[in-house]
Amino acid sequence: MDYSRFLSVVSAAREENLIRLTSSLAEKKSSVIMISGGMPNPNYFPFKTASFTIEDGTTIEMGEAVMKRALQYSTTEGIPELLSWLKDLQMSLHNPPTAKYSPDQGQMEICVTTGSQDALSKVFDMLVNPGDNVLLEDPSYSGTVSALKPLGCNIIKVPTDKHGIIPKALKEILSRWRPEDAKKLNNNLPKFLYTVPNGSNPSGTSLTADCKKKIYQLARCYDFLIIEDDPYYFLQFEKTKAPTFLSMDVDGRVIRCDTFSKIISAGLRLGFLTGPKPLIDRVILHIQSSTMHTSTFTQILLSELLHKWGQKGLLEHADRVMEFYRTQRDAMLAAADKWLKGLAEWHVPTAGIFLWIKIKGISDTYQMIVENALDRGVSLIPGQSFSIDSSAPTPYCRASYSFASPDQMDQAFQKLAELIKETV
Repeated sequence: MDYSRFLSVVSAAREENLIRLTSSLAEKKSSVIMISGGMPNPNYFPFKTASFTIEDGTTIEMGEAVMKRALQYSTTEGIPELLSWLKDLQMSLHNPPTAKYSPDQGQMEICVTTGSQDALSKVFDMLVNPGDNVLLEDPSYSGTVSALKPLGCNIIKVPTDKHGIIPKALKEILSRWRPEDAKKLNNNLPKFLYTVPNGSNPSGTSLTADCKKKIYQLARCYDFLIIEDDPYYFLQFEKTKAPTFLSMDVDGRVIRCDTFSKIISAGLRLGFLTGPKPLIDRVILHIQSSTMHTSTFTQILLSELLHKWGQKGLLEHADRVMEFYRTQRDAMLAAADKWLKGLAEWHVPTAGIFLWIKIKGISDTYQMIVENALDRGVSLIPGQSFSIDSSAPTPYCRASYSFASPDQMDQAFQKLAELIKETV
């Protein structure tokens, strides 16, 4: 693929930071005398050791040598042992066809990011010029909408149903262009499609395998990239997980965004990008000039945990987390059936942490949710927050079953029901 046509002017202008490159190369050779980098002397870091107790009662110990490294600068793309572990994980879970490609063909590459939001922000910066067309599922994750709008791109809404993006609707949108135009310069074809394929935020929808195959074929036909933002991959409630876009990517056109926020820790701010090397390399150049690298300390802590667990241990932990959220989902559905039947509509989410609720008889939920519900002690998010057109009225609101207890969910929906009856 010709990746140069996807790059923004800003990203194409980024150059290698020679200091970062020199330091990275020097770190890989133990015999090198390091007088190039501006690294502070670790002997004067005040933290000397650390000990962490994990859920099975065992501990992770960081001695003085490890702490000196954990508190120091590190390579931009991520510490080597964590990158290696993550590459093995992606091979095991998704077996990307691009893993065996050459770099210029779109060989699979990975970099560690400061959470998935940071990764998405840098991907958008890499791809978007003012006036570019991009495709977003509607409704869409509010963080994505707020990141894209200031870039001046033309956001094209792709309709969704209870399974997520509707391939037929996407095909109809794309029909305004001709597939052969993809080979022309300045064709103004959409550069990418953004989707949260499992437990979508806010709608809780999950794309089926058949839908993904149809969407990927459209991406091949019209030569656009797919940004697969999958924070709820491990929170799928069905026993069999649908294949990912990464697993079917024969062209090197999928950029996959993963995070540990939902299954290990949100506060560690650890995510990772997987995609074609020419594009991941551009993201790494951006990281060099922004955060420099994700926290070495949190990378080493996570790496120690993952190596202690192995893939089997991670998946077992993820399953325990998933089972908790499935129980929480069932509790919220029970409360919805009890209080909101006849007043609202919803689909049963098969992944994630959200329930997308359509209030009957109300054209716009904004005032009811932001002002009236909050006054009664209930906090929800109005559907407008996830609309690409933020001024358009919407009858939806989003509830999350991740944090509240079953009793609190019951109380919240009782109060919401009372409010709906008074408002309609």
